[in-house]
Amino acid sequence: MNKRVTLDMPEEMHELVVKYAAEAGTQPDAYLLEMIEEQLEDAYFLRRAQEVMEARARGESRTYSLDEVKHELGLDD
Repeated sequence: MNKRVTLDMPEEMHELVVKYAAEAGTQPDAYLLEMIEEQLEDAYFLRRAQEVMEARARGESRTYSLDEVKHELGLDD
């Protein structure tokens, strides 16, 4: 189910949205939706990376070298 969101933005920003959407060959609403989705994905992956780095710093996880992975999987020659 889709939800409608209304945004107030400066005229200059709206002009850029219209311009960039046209350059991308799409409508402004579709362009904004894509930009929002990309930002949400970036925020998610950044937060997840920070969580992993914090766990690593606390000693709750570790990294493995390629040689260790190959050995563990029985792929070392």
